[in-house]
Amino acid sequence: MNIIAYGAHAGDQPLEPMRITRRAPGVHDVQIEIAYCGVCHSDLHQVRSEWAGTLYPCVPGHEIVGRVSAVGAQVSGFKPGDLVGIGCIVDSCKHCEECDAGLENYCDHRVDTYNSPTSDAPGYTLGGYSQQIVVHERYVLRIRHPEAQLATVAPLLCAGITTYSPLRHWKVGPGHKVGVVGIGGLGHMGIKLAHAMGARVVALTTSESKREAALALGANEVVVSRNADEMAGHAGSFDFILDTVAAPHDLDPFFKLLKRDGTMTLVGAPATPHPSPQVFSLIMKRRSLAGSLTGGIPETQEMLDFCADRGIVADIELIRAEEINTAYERMLKGDVKYRFVIDNASLAA
Repeated sequence: MNIIAYGAHAGDQPLEPMRITRRAPGVHDVQIEIAYCGVCHSDLHQVRSEWAGTLYPCVPGHEIVGRVSAVGAQVSGFKPGDLVGIGCIVDSCKHCEECDAGLENYCDHRVDTYNSPTSDAPGYTLGGYSQQIVVHERYVLRIRHPEAQLATVAPLLCAGITTYSPLRHWKVGPGHKVGVVGIGGLGHMGIKLAHAMGARVVALTTSESKREAALALGANEVVVSRNADEMAGHAGSFDFILDTVAAPHDLDPFFKLLKRDGTMTLVGAPATPHPSPQVFSLIMKRRSLAGSLTGGIPETQEMLDFCADRGIVADIELIRAEEINTAYERMLKGDVKYRFVIDNASLAA
């Protein structure tokens, strides 16, 4: 099927309307009419060739929500009309150790929602800045939030699971003091989720102006990381720190906030590396530096259900598709609270 999408023909060109082709649903496929698609910072990195290997034309988007419009003959878990989501993964090998464990995000043959090799035209995946997508049923997620919240659910498919997964893996909960570095698309979800898990949450930001907003998101306290006295007041007191910042920055001041055996996990993905950490910041207290990549399909469904049960959604600004280039520029300036979401109905306007 030939549909309308928004994408770029080169890294130095703006996104614009284009026609793309989706396959007809196979026996295990689910066809989805996309209602909304969140705008992730990784979309910008990829479409502008700040990450290597971008294939053009590039159609980004991996925070997808909509309704099922058709299913293959052997699909049993979904039917037309169901509210569903698609995150960062649309295929994997299905039989490796990671896939067997429901950790498809770590499969060496994972197929990302855009810019990954596939047998579909044009030979690589095209994402959610489009009217429709066809995905194997294994990678389709059920949405239990009310339909009126659908646009605010879209960022959960990346920002939500990217922060939920490390919080769950490191068993964050009551009695833990958790720091969230950065209050943006990822960070605002990290604050909401850590708070809902029962942790004491401290937002760590470079901006004094974000203090009130962080408290409104659920932080118990806010520390301005440029204020040496505020940082020193929390030295050696955190069980876990989630760093969501997608720009290179000095990690050492945050290591010093960790307790013995505390962990700092990176989920922000900058286009260039962070400065190397000072080894003594880690070894003197047996601290750990870790990373985490989105989440597998079962955990993503768990996250969506967790959020539905607690009424957790993202804070968004809804935009029309033709506003995407302006949104990218605003995103670079941090001028969004906290996630842009495209109204995909505007693609047909």
